[in-house]
Amino acid sequence: MSPEIKRGPINPIEAAELKTTEIIPEEVFGAFNELIAQNLQGKSSRVLQKEIVKRLKDDGMKESEIFEKHWLDVEGSYREVGWEVKYDKPVYYAGENFEPYFLFTAK
Repeated sequence: MSPEIKRGPINPIEAAELKTTEIIPEEVFGAFNELIAQNLQGKSSRVLQKEIVKRLKDDGMKESEIFEKHWLDVEGSYREVGWEVKYDKPVYYAGENFEPYFLFTAK
């Protein structure tokens, strides 16, 4: 998939739209959507990064490509449709040790 990129400067809205519609594969949003729904408790859903990566690898994607192409950077897309999104990962130098996760909370 090769997105057609506008010549000249791109504004922030166009950049976000391009990322959502052309750069991040639909399968990534599909995996997030399923896990958000599956893990929904009340108004929030906690999705472990390793669950997303496993699901995408099961669909044939390479883990290196997932991270190199920043396909997990979906926070802005979900914020646009009404979620508050927090991504958290451990700070190893501070001695934290937990699985990185996304927290989706309905506004």
